[in-house]
Amino acid sequence: MKRSILTLPIHKIDDGVREAAQDLVAVEEPLQIRLGERDIAITMRTPGHDRELAAGFLFTEGILRDASQIAEITADEKGAIQVHLADGVQIDFDLARNFYVTSSCGVCGKSSIDALRASGCPTLHHNQTRIDARILPELPRKLREAQAVFDRTGGLHAAGVFDATGKLIELREDVGRHNAVDKLVGAAFLENRLPLGEHTLMLSGRISFELVQKALMAGIPIVAAVGAPSSLAVETALRFGMTLVGFLRGERFNVYAGNARLA
Repeated sequence: MKRSILTLPIHKIDDGVREAAQDLVAVEEPLQIRLGERDIAITMRTPGHDRELAAGFLFTEGILRDASQIAEITADEKGAIQVHLADGVQIDFDLARNFYVTSSCGVCGKSSIDALRASGCPTLHHNQTRIDARILPELPRKLREAQAVFDRTGGLHAAGVFDATGKLIELREDVGRHNAVDKLVGAAFLENRLPLGEHTLMLSGRISFELVQKALMAGIPIVAAVGAPSSLAVETALRFGMTLVGFLRGERFNVYAGNARLA
């Protein structure tokens, strides 16, 4: 099993004094995702939960619709995940379209909101899933306290799924924000727990269009983050009926869309 943390020799300088030391850094390595006999994507990620990452990526990109389409998922020592399709499964997707995913920007393949609608992103219903707004300020602390790898490296993003009472259900860490979300969604996808219609997704950084896209595909109605949303993230949340909360720090936060869900 590959390590998610690496120990490196460094030189530490403090007030002009230099000394040899060691530091822990988060590992970033490429993962090749293959579907059947086709190369689908290469993503830069932190090793760990690679099966979930591959499944979550294929689901949030609209390539797979149901876990029953998968016969098994295998890994090799060269940094590749092979997703084997079940007998008789045909994928209605342009497999000639390959992805390269960096740890920072996510996939740029879906460049418009209209493309999301065409790919099957559901419109969320405003009359479902209301939470007490007083729960929100506790979510960043709970997310941070559960970040085991971040505690040792300081170099990972986190994504966590919370229930309506503010209980942390699951958390994933990665050098890439989008990878952390794909790992979360992939875990639910493989366990047939989608859609996550009664849950809130909490992010440790900013909210990009790609992260809203992935939350929508998973049916998550509320997305909150300690950072800012992009304009396209807000526009997408408004179009699809998502509640979007940014700058969630202490008792202060901004609601950019879907205020009606917050009691």
